[in-house]
Amino acid sequence: MTKVLVVEDEAGIATGLRDDLELEGYQVVIASDGEAALRRVAESGFQLILLDLMLPRKDGLSVCRELRRSGNKTPIIILTAKGQEADKVLGLELGADDYVTKPFSPLELRARMKAVLRRTAGETHDSFSFGSIEVDLAGCQTSRNGEVVELTATEFKLLTTFIRNRGRVLSRDKLLDEVWGRDTSITDRVVDNHIMNLRRKIEPNPEAPRYLTSLRGLGYRFDG
Repeated sequence: MTKVLVVEDEAGIATGLRDDLELEGYQVVIASDGEAALRRVAESGFQLILLDLMLPRKDGLSVCRELRRSGNKTPIIILTAKGQEADKVLGLELGADDYVTKPFSPLELRARMKAVLRRTAGETHDSFSFGSIEVDLAGCQTSRNGEVVELTATEFKLLTTFIRNRGRVLSRDKLLDEVWGRDTSITDRVVDNHIMNLRRKIEPNPEAPRYLTSLRGLGYRFDG
């Protein structure tokens, strides 16, 4: 399920967008101001951001600028009002992927969303981001807010296994097969220890993991 952040301070528009997109199968989270949007992005991974420009506390252009400066590559479609031609151009220069002018039809917006997701899927094939973490799958490197996070080879294999299977519960036996290989003599406890170490490096609060969660008796799930 594609997870979308809607950043819109007009409650009626935000609710209408959420209702329409959820009917189309999207998972939608709403933020009503710029600072809340940045917190939401830091807390959870999104596949797309719909970003209004006229926001309280921090405007949409500032939000876009901060996300791109931090290395976050989540696709952004900016929502602009008529007469904001200069803001559209600036938003695209700051790293937004497309724009839609209000008032817009839900059909047009959904078409633009699908186009951006198709286009950026190819561009981000070798990378993945969640919260403040960016994973370079081709270069085998992980960073947080642009700073390199040192992962062992096993930790990186674990992380990429979870990314490939995000949203799915992986048993310890499955992780042993995927990361250490079949017929290994590694115990379940070793798996748990490696996951604890990985959490310390990628979670905002390792004691209350947000992305890499455990399900008693079943295994682990990555929700980035």
